[in-house]
Amino acid sequence: MSLDVSGVDILGYIAGAITTLTFLPQVIKTIREKSVKDISLMMFVIAAVNEILWVIYGVLKSDQVIILTNAVILCLSLTMIYLKFAYARRQTPS
Repeated sequence: MSLDVSGVDILGYIAGAITTLTFLPQVIKTIREKSVKDISLMMFVIAAVNEILWVIYGVLKSDQVIILTNAVILCLSLTMIYLKFAYARRQTPS
């Protein structure tokens, strides 16, 4: 099994990693603070739909960089959607 990775692929993986990092701080902050008061649910729903489309596109193009990057961001978006519902229930006065 040979690993055939071009310079363009390496650039793509680096860009994908940096793109993924844009969502990570918000996920970490939300988990630490257990607060979703100022989090836009619609932003993360739109992001999740967008990432699903990118993953499909990546599969159709057989582009591992696109698939991997957007699958990770999709997971982070879905995590934020889950946290929005889970923490919002806790913060709602009874």
